[in-house]
Amino acid sequence: MSFDFFAPCPRGLEAALAAELAETAQRRLPPGALQVGAEVPGGVHFRGNWAGGMAANLHSRIASRVLLKIAQRPYRGEQDIYALAREQQWEKWFSPNETIRIDITAIKSPLRSLEFATLRVKDAICDRMRDKAGSRPSVDTAYPDVRIFAFLTTTDCTLYLDTSGEPLFKRGWRLDKGAAPLRENLAAGILRLTNWSPEQPLYDPMCGSGTFLAEACQVAMDIAPGLSRSFGFERLKQADTAAWRHLKSEANTARNTAMSRAKDLQIFGSDISDVMLEKARANFSRAGLGNVPLKQIDARNMTPPAAGEGILVANPPYGERIEVRGRNARGELRERNPRDDDGYDAPDSFRRAHTDAPDAEFFQALGDALKQRFTGWRAFFLTSDRKLPGQLRLREAAKTPLFNGALECRLFRFDLIAGSVRQRPAKDAASDENNAG
Repeated sequence: MSFDFFAPCPRGLEAALAAELAETAQRRLPPGALQVGAEVPGGVHFRGNWAGGMAANLHSRIASRVLLKIAQRPYRGEQDIYALAREQQWEKWFSPNETIRIDITAIKSPLRSLEFATLRVKDAICDRMRDKAGSRPSVDTAYPDVRIFAFLTTTDCTLYLDTSGEPLFKRGWRLDKGAAPLRENLAAGILRLTNWSPEQPLYDPMCGSGTFLAEACQVAMDIAPGLSRSFGFERLKQADTAAWRHLKSEANTARNTAMSRAKDLQIFGSDISDVMLEKARANFSRAGLGNVPLKQIDARNMTPPAAGEGILVANPPYGERIEVRGRNARGELRERNPRDDDGYDAPDSFRRAHTDAPDAEFFQALGDALKQRFTGWRAFFLTSDRKLPGQLRLREAAKTPLFNGALECRLFRFDLIAGSVRQRPAKDAASDENNAG
C-alpha cells in the first residue's frame, strides 16, 4: 500500500531535502518504495509505502517531520473541517487508549480562530472513536502518543498523521546545549549546501556545543540520524513492523561497517569557551562519535587544523554573545532555558542576542585571520546580520537565504583565494549592504 507524505524542513533547504530523499530511495530502498514529489516552501511531498516513510524518518538529516496524508478537501468553515475529520477511520490507526494532540497551521485561512478549528478537529476524532470503539482518547499536549496535523489554505483543509513523534532534529543523544543552539537539521542542511565530503578537512572555529561537528561525523560514519530514538509510527496500528526491523538492522550494519573510518576523519572544532567544549565532548560521547579534536582558542587567533584546502563553517556569535564569549577566557555563558516549542520558532535567547550591536573589532579580526591564514579554503557563515561581509571585509561568493525557526538568515560563502580577498573599498561594502536580499 502506498501513501502520500509531506516532509517539512527549515525554509531554504527544500531542494537539499528533495535530493536527500532521492538518495535515501536509491541507497536504502527497493524501487518504488519512495518517490520524491514537489518541493513547496517549507517542505517536500513524496509518495511511498511504509518502508519509504520509515526510511525517511530514520535517515533524513534535514526533515523536521514526516507527515502521512489522511484526507484533503475544500472547506468554508469549522463545521466543514469537523465533518472531514469525523469521516476518517481513526480507529484503524490508533485506539482510544492512546493520547492525542492536534496542531493546525494555516496560510491565508478565512477562519477567525485557529484555536476553535483545533477544538473541532479534536471533537470530531473523539466523537468518531466513541462511536466506533466505545470510548474516546485523552488529550496530552506535552507527550502525546499520536499527533494529528491539519493544514489550512484559503480553500482546502488537509489532515495528516505525524509519523515522527518528537521533531526529527531531536536525534536522541543531545543533552547539553549552549545559548542559542543551532538545530541539528539546519546544521545538516548547511553542511549539504557547502558540498563538503568526508575526505575534506572540516573546521568550525566557534563550535559551541558541537552541532556542525556532530552532524558531519554522523555523515562520515554513515550513522542514521534516527538510529538512537523512537518514532511516532511505532504506535500506529498499520505500521509495518517487519519493514522497520529490517531498516534498523541495515542501519546498524552500515554504522558498524563505517566505524573504522572514524580514525581517518579530518573534522575539527574550537571555541573560546572551555565550558562549551566540555558540553561538545559530552555530546560526542553520547552520540558514539569518539574523540573529535577540539581546542580552546579565540576564533581571531585560529589557524588551519589540517594541511591542504578545506571547509570552514560557523554560526558566529554576535551581540551579547560576542561580549560574553570574547572577553571572558573561561567563556562562562549565562544559560537560558527557552521553551521548546517543537522546533519551528527561533529560541528567545537567539532573538535577544541579536538586538545588541555587533562587535566590529571581533569581525574585522576574524576576517583578517581568514585572509591571512586560510588561503584556498571556503568559509561559510550563517547569520541574520546581512552586513557580515562588510564587517569581515570580504566579498561573498554566494549568499543563500535560510530560516533558523522564524528568524531569517543568510548563509554567506567566502572563497579564500590568494589575491582575491583584498580589503574592499567602502563604497563596495555600502553597495552590498543596500543590495542585500
